[in-house]
This record gives sequence, structure tokens and C-alpha cells, in this order.
Amino acid sequence: MNYLNRQLRRTTPQWAPIPGAGQVRGSAGGHVWAVDDWMRLRRFLILGSEGGSFYSGEWNLTRENADAVGRCIEADGPRAVAEIVAVSRDGRAPKNDPAIFALAMAAGAKDERTRRAALDALPEVCRTGSHLFRFAVLVEGFRGWGRSLRRAVGGWYTGREVDDLAYQAVKYRNRDGVTHRDLLRLSHPARAVGAHNPTLECTDEHGRLFDWLVRGGDTDGLPRIVEGYARAQAADTALESARLIGDYGLPREAIRSEHLRAPEVWEALLEDMPMTAMIRNLATMTRVGVIAPGSAGAGKVIEQLADSERLRKARVHPIAVLAAMRTYGAGRGARGRHRWDPVTSVIDALDGAFYASFGNVQTTGSRTLLALDVSGSMTWGSVAGVPGLTPRDASAAMALVTAATEARTETVGFHTGRGGVRFGQRTWTGHEDGIAPLSISPRQRLDDAIETVSDLPFGGTDCALPMLYAIEREREVDTFVIYTDSETWAGEVHPAQALRSYRERSGINARLVVVGMVSNGFSIADPDDPGMLDVVGFDTGTPAVIAGFATGSF
Repeated sequence: MNYLNRQLRRTTPQWAPIPGAGQVRGSAGGHVWAVDDWMRLRRFLILGSEGGSFYSGEWNLTRENADAVGRCIEADGPRAVAEIVAVSRDGRAPKNDPAIFALAMAAGAKDERTRRAALDALPEVCRTGSHLFRFAVLVEGFRGWGRSLRRAVGGWYTGREVDDLAYQAVKYRNRDGVTHRDLLRLSHPARAVGAHNPTLECTDEHGRLFDWLVRGGDTDGLPRIVEGYARAQAADTALESARLIGDYGLPREAIRSEHLRAPEVWEALLEDMPMTAMIRNLATMTRVGVIAPGSAGAGKVIEQLADSERLRKARVHPIAVLAAMRTYGAGRGARGRHRWDPVTSVIDALDGAFYASFGNVQTTGSRTLLALDVSGSMTWGSVAGVPGLTPRDASAAMALVTAATEARTETVGFHTGRGGVRFGQRTWTGHEDGIAPLSISPRQRLDDAIETVSDLPFGGTDCALPMLYAIEREREVDTFVIYTDSETWAGEVHPAQALRSYRERSGINARLVVVGMVSNGFSIADPDDPGMLDVVGFDTGTPAVIAGFATGSF
């Protein structure tokens, strides 16, 4: 027996922990580091847990994340609420539902300061009627409808300008079986707000709108959009609906469903359609003929998708753009009921909007190796609940954002092949050997680049391979960026050890950024090494954080 081999700190197989490093056993059997609860909170807020992961079903993954959220709330409730607000307000997450869920948990906390902070943050996180309905359903799982909750919900209504509130009432009429009528009856905004917060005045205009929402009746004295909604619901023809859209600024939800098959209705809607609604309805507008090659509708869509400032103000998330591109480019719906002929120039515009939605990311000049974990576990589940968008596909899209801003990059995909990988004893060609350069580039269209990754074979996970590849090929790398679920297990050396070996052999004080693509609790980054960093995949701020870390800004 070789005692030294069983206690090596420089080269430890991944199925064993590095001695004294405080590692934990991952779901795949390898040893990694556990991320702290605050990182787990951020991963959940941004990535969610819909669809689960390869190693953890949706129910288990959600429960694990909820437990971590609960621990953050118990440890420092106001800080947890601030984190929830920051992610939601800044549009950093593809969906707002995880933030609403976490806010509902905080609103039911034992600590009064935390409950107050959560309820005060309600308008910032729940910005639409749909968000408010969702919160109302979730919060009942954590508390009852006491005075403070009634006051907060009432304040949501009275704190908005009456015209904006009328728009919310027309556009978002129900969700999960909850309506404005239900919440107004529960919260009594006129009484609750008047008694506890005189600055949120319940005006006569608010009162008339509340009365209409609860009891119905005529629309005299109400904001014009309410009158328009009532007239649209009674419209006999699609042409009449189209005219009412222009006259009253009506959203799609105010129009009778049978009129939404008419091109004149969609032409009218497109004139002032919000950015997110436009992106969601590209297929419908193409199917009815409003968007066609060379059409005015196509020109308007392309112009708006090229407006980076409008994308920012609308909080359009890159995932929303990517999901739209995949669906629209496919030419058919997920259930195959509807088909359309995609307009190439619109797909190109979506491609540009994807990069623009991350904001302005500055180039650093760093020599960067972008390494995509294409192992089997990365092909399971869906990022932010987008059907068909696996962590592996999403990592390719995410990597291209950095590749588009950094000229000195190489992109590789890695997994353990059928024969495994042995450093220094195998050639680095062909996917069977575990790692290979990927022929993807931001000069390609995004959907083409993702398809390249989707077609790769897959095997086990060895996150040390990018560093071993750089040693073997004598690459000069300042920053390794690895996109992974951190479920590494198949290598003969840990990734952190491989990075240190690369630093010693190359003389370069290389950094490692681990981009977490699944909301689990693991990381391959050593928390005691200041040259390693954990970030969350598809946080809109991640490319800028990677750039800052590469230059040593923090």
C-alpha cells in the first residue's frame, strides 16, 4: 500500500475529498465545495428550479432551494429582501416567479422587521397585476391576511396613478383563480391606507375604479381605457376592435379572442405594443401576415429589437429573446398546432437583441478559455423553465456573450469519453477523448451555435479538463470560464488542483470563473482561493462580472 497516494493534496481523484479542504460529496459522487446560502438564493432567484436537474427532481430541487431561502431570511431578513428586490427590479432573472415566491416567504417570517421589509418591497417586486395575483396565492402558504398584509396590498392599489391602475385592471384580469375583485375585497384599500398611511391617498378616481372592479356597472367617470375595454368586449367585428385599439390604447388582453385572428387587429396592436409583448407574439403576427419579408410590420419589429435602450427599459431578459428565437425560428408551436414561415431578418434582429439585452460589456483583452461542460447531466432539465433549453444549450449562448466582447478567446467543450481521459497520455482530438475546440463563434447566428453544441455526444463530468487541456497544449490563459452544474466526478485530479498546476507550469496567475447553470448547492471553485469566483448563469450582470474579475477589479 502506498500511504502517500492516499493523502495527496496536489493530485486527488475527484471521487475523494482534497484533505483539509472542507469539501462535500456531490450528487454524482464526486467531491466539490458547497456554496453558501446566499449564492444558493441568487441561483434560485435567477435560474429557478422548474424541471429539476439530472440528479434532482423538480420537487426535491425546489425544496432544497426553499430551505436555503428560508435560512437566508432567518439569518438576515432585510438583506434577503434587498437581494430579492435587486434581482427582480433590475431584470436580472428570466422569470419573476422565484422572486415573488421568496418575497412571500419573507412576508411570512417570524421577524417583524423582515415582514415589514418584504411588504414594503411589494410594489418593487410585484410590478404588474399578474405578479400581485401570484403573490397573493403564495403568501397564503406562509401567513394569514392580517392587518399588515391588507395594508400592503391596499397600498399597491392606491400607490399607483389611476390611469396606470386602470391599465393593470384591463390587461391583467386574473391569474391562478385570483382577480382584482378578490384582492380589493380582502384588502379594503380605502380604509386600510387612510388609517395607516395618509401619504397613499385613496382619491375619488381610485374609489370609482375600485367600485367598478368589484361591482361592475357603467364606465362613466372612469379612465378612458376602461371605456375602451367595455366597448371592445361588445365589438361585433375585428375592424371595429382594431379601431378601438387605436382610439383607446388597448392591449391584446382587452380584445375578444375571435378577433385576434385578424391582421388588422395585430397591425393596430403593434403600433404601441410593449417590447416584451411584441417578442412573445412574433409568431402570431407572422402567421396572420403582419410580419412578412419587406413588410412595414417586419420593419417596425426589427427597428425596435435594435433599440438597446428600449430593451433595457423594458427589462427584456436574454432568456426571453433566446426562447423567442428558438420558437420563432422553428416555424411551429411547441404543440405543433400553429405553423408560420419565419422571416430571416427578424431572426437576425433577435440575435442582435440577445447580446444587447446583457447591456454594455467592456472588453478586457484577457486571454480567455471558455469551457462548456457538455456532459450528460447538462442535457437534463430546462433553464428558467424554457421548454427544450437545457443547461448545455444555454451555456453555449451565455459563452458567446463573452466571446463577442473578447477577441482573444478559445471555446472548448468537455466531457469524459468512453475510454476516459488521462492527462499527458492521450491526444486531445475528437470528442471521445473528452475535450475539443468547438466550432462556434459570435459571427454565427446564435441558434446555429447552440445547435452545434446540441449535436455533441455526452458522457461523464470532469471539470479539470480545461486546465489540463491548457497545460497539454501550452495555451496562455489569463481566465478560465467554465459553464457547468459542478457535478464533477470522473477525473484523477480536482479542478482547483489542476488550476494550481497550470499556474505553476505556465507562470501565469490564471483565474477561474465558475458559471453555475443549475440552481444546486455545489461549486468547483475553492472559496479560499481569491483567484476563483462563482457567478450565476444567465444573470444579466454576469458577463460584466466576468470582465471585472478578469481584470482584477474585485
